[in-house]
Amino acid sequence: MLFEVTQRFTAPPAAVLALFTDEAYYADLPEFSRVGRPAFVGKSVAGHRVTMKVRYRFTADLPAGADKIIDKQKLTWVEETVYDLSALTAASRLLPDNYPDRLSASARRTFTEAGGGTVAVTNGELKVRVRFVGGRVEAAIVDGLREHLGDEATLVNERLPG
Repeated sequence: MLFEVTQRFTAPPAAVLALFTDEAYYADLPEFSRVGRPAFVGKSVAGHRVTMKVRYRFTADLPAGADKIIDKQKLTWVEETVYDLSALTAASRLLPDNYPDRLSASARRTFTEAGGGTVAVTNGELKVRVRFVGGRVEAAIVDGLREHLGDEATLVNERLPG
């Protein structure tokens, strides 16, 4: 399933990227409604590229029938995101803790200056390879992702001057 999400931040791109690449930002994030509380895993820096790893857990209800094939308690993953601070982009991939043969996702995000703030556009693809219910599970996860990114924008705007 292809998806696109647009976020608006009140601070310029450099400030938004500085927050996303600061491990302290992840230390006190709240529990989100569909993906639980993120857990910071690690960070590495190579020149203008910063790689962040954050673990997530899907907490929303699965579509009917999916719970017979997928254990919701095992729907956890590490999101590995490589931020390019000079290009104002980020590339993410999902690294499932379980079900790596059934679940894959990747996305690219661009950060653009807009009136003193930032518009971030995320384009991605999520695949759930489970017979009969895969499409419904994809839709549930993408809905959760959209909600999470909306909540994320609110948090970032509260934490950064704008």
